[in-house]
Amino acid sequence: MFIHWGLYSVPARGEWVRSIEQMSLEDYQKYFDEFDPKEYNPREWAKLAKEAGMKYAVLTTKHHDGFCLFDSKLTDYKATNTKAGRDLVREFVDAFRAEGLKVGLYYSLLDWHHPDYPIYHDQNHPMRNNEAFKGKKQDFSRYVDYFHGQVRELLTNYGKIDIIWFDFSYKDEMNDMSGEKWQAEKLMKMVRELQPDIIVNNRLTASGASPYDLQYGDFASPEQILPRRGIVNSRGEKVPWEACITLNNSWGYYAADHDYKQPKDIIRALVECVSKNGNLILNVGPDARGCIPEESVEILKTVGRWMKKNSSSIYSCGAADLPKPEWGRFTQNGKKLYAHIFDRGVGAIALEGLSGRIRSARYLHDGSEVRVSKPWNVPGDSTDEFLNPSTYRLPDEIDSVVEMDLV
Repeated sequence: MFIHWGLYSVPARGEWVRSIEQMSLEDYQKYFDEFDPKEYNPREWAKLAKEAGMKYAVLTTKHHDGFCLFDSKLTDYKATNTKAGRDLVREFVDAFRAEGLKVGLYYSLLDWHHPDYPIYHDQNHPMRNNEAFKGKKQDFSRYVDYFHGQVRELLTNYGKIDIIWFDFSYKDEMNDMSGEKWQAEKLMKMVRELQPDIIVNNRLTASGASPYDLQYGDFASPEQILPRRGIVNSRGEKVPWEACITLNNSWGYYAADHDYKQPKDIIRALVECVSKNGNLILNVGPDARGCIPEESVEILKTVGRWMKKNSSSIYSCGAADLPKPEWGRFTQNGKKLYAHIFDRGVGAIALEGLSGRIRSARYLHDGSEVRVSKPWNVPGDSTDEFLNPSTYRLPDEIDSVVEMDLV
């Protein structure tokens, strides 16, 4: 579970609202003054994540607007100074750990609140076109010291952290905001020293380098796309990856965005990721009260019901050494091969190149047998095997999973 939450939940027009509408800090201040999530209960979030079959969550501790959900000693621009009056990250960490889930923290490298972060003509800053900031004297090294200090706080004050998710590097006509601009090597050394077991995404990318070469991180993080064939680096080597995807079209809460992906879309996207040796992190955007939207809740609960019966085809699985079948996808864990059947078609279901390799087959959701046999009109020397479900209509129109034990 990815969780984008902050001051932007109050205007409810997404996490980039200040940049898109080119709001001044003074205009944005009213959301700081109004922020009061009285219904924030991260234990409910954690229970929902667990029910959906998720194993960990990543929370935006500071997004691009610079507002901190944690009690940083390095700024006053934080949740403890709002009406909330609480360290919201502390409560998140404690709640998810209590449910047995791993904990990840997102931290934005951008900061539109800090006075030493590039302003005029930066491609993202809300005041990029404001002539009043042209020629403003700044010392970017002070910002680097500041954000390194905040990362140190996050990795020191909250116990074991499993993931840190940095966001993001870019280059524009004025600035190259990537790699050593962030003092990435020094930052990563500190991260590894403070949390030796942590994993880090790839968005500290070095200037001009492939983001999939993982110079400073452990896994690639494609956004809003599912790579066609998984991900490889510039040397053609496979790298770990995880697609980050929104439930609707927005990361932060957007009150008017009801264009939600359905459980079928999410389940099949998850299967596709696993079938390409990847993973899926799925975003929710809680509202200003601290509640995950009801549409998101219902979708995740439906996904959870499917996962409860079929999770063996997801957890610890990866790509199978077989071509993608026309009716769905394969995932595999050792000698266990899983056929994810999306489209039944007519007749027997062909399993390319598996003749003589299947010891048994059964539906994963209930353990019932699925017959494996060749139709009479298939040549005897065919290298294919065939599943022959006893009924035309499959048990799950989203994804009927057949578990096969291979010889």
